[in-house]
Amino acid sequence: MLSLCMTGILGFLGFLKSAVFVVGYIQGGSLFPEPLTAEEERNCLEQMAKGDDEARNILIERNLRLVAHVAKKYSTAKVEQDDLISIGTVGLIKGINSFNLEKGARLSTYVSRCIDNSILTSWKINYFML
Repeated sequence: MLSLCMTGILGFLGFLKSAVFVVGYIQGGSLFPEPLTAEEERNCLEQMAKGDDEARNILIERNLRLVAHVAKKYSTAKVEQDDLISIGTVGLIKGINSFNLEKGARLSTYVSRCIDNSILTSWKINYFML
């Protein structure tokens, strides 16, 4: 029971570390890092499949530019760009965590759908809450 609790806490702390990193990028106004090359991406995906959290964090960091690009599609006067990027980042993290390299899809294609879904789901929830 205690080990299950510790696993949950460690998972939450890992997520929190990623979230703080993302907020730093958004508030800092600095440019997003360059995307990974195809070879670097494959290496990180293989390392992540072996349980390497650092490789997972690199994939998240280097795909933040994709989140900003997808979020632009949904930008309106009523919705802040920062909010869309935050919601999209949740989709990015979910997409990276669930990506299967062996299915043959490109990471960017798969993750962009996850980002879209995250933003659209948020809109649906907010629409029905009004």
